Amino acid sequence: MADDEKRRWVGTTRSEVTHGSSGGSSDSEKKIGGGSSGNSGSWSASTTDSGSGSEVSTTLGAGTGISITEGRAVNSAGERAGGGGGGVGLGIDGAGHHDENEQRVERDSEGRPVVYKVYKRRWFGLVQLTLLNIIVSWDWLTFSPVASQAAAYFRTTGTTINWLSTAFLFAFAFITPLVIYVLHLGPKLSITTAAALLLIGNWVRYGGSHSSSPSGGHFGIVMFGQILIGLAQPFVLAAPARYSDLWFTNRGRVAATALTSLANPFGAALGQLIVPFWVDKPSDISRMVLYVSIISSICSVPAFFIPSRPPTPAAPSSATPKLPLRTSAAILLGHAEFWLLFVPFAVYVGAFNSISSLLNQIMEPHGYTDEEAGIAGAVLIVVGLLVSAITSPIIDRTKAFLTTIRIAVPLIGICYLVFLWMPSTHDSAGLAGPYVILAILGAASFSLVPVVVEFLVEVTHPISPEVTSTLAWSGGQVLGGVFIIVSGALKEEKGKGGRPDGNMYWALVFHAVVAMVTVPVPLCLGLFGRRDKVSLRRVRSDDGRGDGTVDETA
Repeated sequence: MADDEKRRWVGTTRSEVTHGSSGGSSDSEKKIGGGSSGNSGSWSASTTDSGSGSEVSTTLGAGTGISITEGRAVNSAGERAGGGGGGVGLGIDGAGHHDENEQRVERDSEGRPVVYKVYKRRWFGLVQLTLLNIIVSWDWLTFSPVASQAAAYFRTTGTTINWLSTAFLFAFAFITPLVIYVLHLGPKLSITTAAALLLIGNWVRYGGSHSSSPSGGHFGIVMFGQILIGLAQPFVLAAPARYSDLWFTNRGRVAATALTSLANPFGAALGQLIVPFWVDKPSDISRMVLYVSIISSICSVPAFFIPSRPPTPAAPSSATPKLPLRTSAAILLGHAEFWLLFVPFAVYVGAFNSISSLLNQIMEPHGYTDEEAGIAGAVLIVVGLLVSAITSPIIDRTKAFLTTIRIAVPLIGICYLVFLWMPSTHDSAGLAGPYVILAILGAASFSLVPVVVEFLVEVTHPISPEVTSTLAWSGGQVLGGVFIIVSGALKEEKGKGGRPDGNMYWALVFHAVVAMVTVPVPLCLGLFGRRDKVSLRRVRSDDGRGDGTVDETA
């Protein structure tokens, strides 16, 4: 899109298309936008005024023609898009309610009509991005739930097997600059890059794990495949904010980001739950990797067929020119609100990655089986997903970002503190203690993730979403790898103070301390005279109220 066209998008206001005055007639047609990637042809608008009323019509490229007559929208298939009764703005019915599946017309700063519309095809890309996030996380924890059998199969130690998870996380940080650049070009290129790396990495990993010996496999080849998959993860894990910004309005972005972002830990839950049932002895490792590779391939192939971008913008902020990457980086360095969100997000994502990866090793010394530990991991994630499915649509409507943060963050810190004593309750209380605390931790953590990802975009707009989301996720992955290494070093091979051999008590102490120390950081948002700095800039842009830095309250 040319620079002058971009400026027209930015200048859009909330004034809807209205009827012209009676009497006289005139025809005019103005070109108001150029063709964009994924849209054949440009789109235009025409207005006609007659004595009987007025008509506004638009043409949006092949297959997307829309005409508006007497305040109602009719798509190219002849279906009514607007409600009855005198509603003029598209996507607003007679009662004045917005419909996410409708389009609306507004006027730019020069009085030209501009069409904003969301498309059903956005769901195909959203589902595909969700599947890729599921499978990449499952791949990450392929070996963690059966670490002892994997160690025996590859003739190594459990600590070495942990490096499969650690290297995966560090790969994220290594490729972060490239991910930001690719996402800046658009989410499709990022998603297809991830799909290609997943396909290659899974089958390389299977090649390394395949052996005719009952106890064998080439660990180095498996590690190489694991790193390739680790390089794929940021291309899809950091994509949800960019995708939702492009395809959704502010009435659906939090839910869309939640679905795709939280699919990642859901994949980890599937790995924790299913993999132990596929492995009864070390020789089952190769077959298990084959199963995972087949599933990964099936989920990856459709990614190459998703649309690149909508034919027309979903909302004014979707078309707002984003700041150059270097400018964005310079601004974020001195952006206090970015750091107040980045630090807790990175710490809690890192702690979650560490606990998820080590959960079996944390619980087994206290008498839990692989299956019980796997169910504990599933409880952590599934309960979190269910709660997030409830909270995300509510937050979409209320925009209660700060309230959610102020509730969820202290709860997360307390859960890490209490979990310190939960594994040792196996003999006295069974499974109840760990399962309950992990369920609460999952609920608070999963409600927080999409809120922080979207809030980062809001407070830094018009910095492009991929910059803040990729940096935040990268910080979480790096800290996750660091926490795993530290936890391994704190493992007690010989138990003390009544603790069993191989326990990870001090690793849990480490997690609890870090989590509790981090709690006050995000609670400072909006304080000390900075209420205007936590305004929802992108929402206000969509509502035609400027950049949102003046009178938005915390």
